[in-house]
Amino acid sequence: MNKTKEEEKIKKIIPSKLETGFQQFLYKTLGTRIPKNMTPNQITLIGAIGGLVGILCAFLSKLNPLFLVGTILGIICHLICDDLDGYVARTRNMSSKAGSYFDLLTDILHITYLIIALAFAGFISFEIALFLTPVYALIIFTAMNYILYLKEFLFPRLGPIETHLFFIIICIGSIFVGKNPVFTFIGFRFKFADIFCIVGGSPMYYEMIRLQIQLFKRLRVETKKE
Repeated sequence: MNKTKEEEKIKKIIPSKLETGFQQFLYKTLGTRIPKNMTPNQITLIGAIGGLVGILCAFLSKLNPLFLVGTILGIICHLICDDLDGYVARTRNMSSKAGSYFDLLTDILHITYLIIALAFAGFISFEIALFLTPVYALIIFTAMNYILYLKEFLFPRLGPIETHLFFIIICIGSIFVGKNPVFTFIGFRFKFADIFCIVGGSPMYYEMIRLQIQLFKRLRVETKKE
């Protein structure tokens, strides 16, 4: 399917150098080896299945922390496919609104249910999970509005690779440290994953708010021009 005029005008902006470098590495290695008959949606589906397996392993880690190894592999699978589906769509003129929607939907569901699964398994406290769960969905929502109103596919400064690495570190730390509290503050017992969620989640919240404010200001400028 050929790109529409509207889709061709969308400008891709990636502030994260780590994300840019990782994408270029994938494009030059795995990207050139993707079968010609494979569609972007099929790659997205593979990533979604990998993410689902990782989520199931996170739930099962309640029984044994070593199941988190499967979660790590699922996160890696989702990350790789999340970058390669867009590459295939652009290089083979197969971009579509439905494909973009499918991609963003799987991203939101993957991260949201991964947090829930880790909280269910006891590695993340319920209160911390409530703090962290909305932020990634709000970042994706913000990105969708940039596409809709400004024709820009704007990655946050903390992009997909930073988010996935964030959860990989949580899983690795949880395997070794487990569910035992690391320290107590004002009566609340913080686990390893709790600390990492606060340290990593706070800048994600800041980035989400920053992008929302920036979008609002730019839309006001566009409205005045009209």
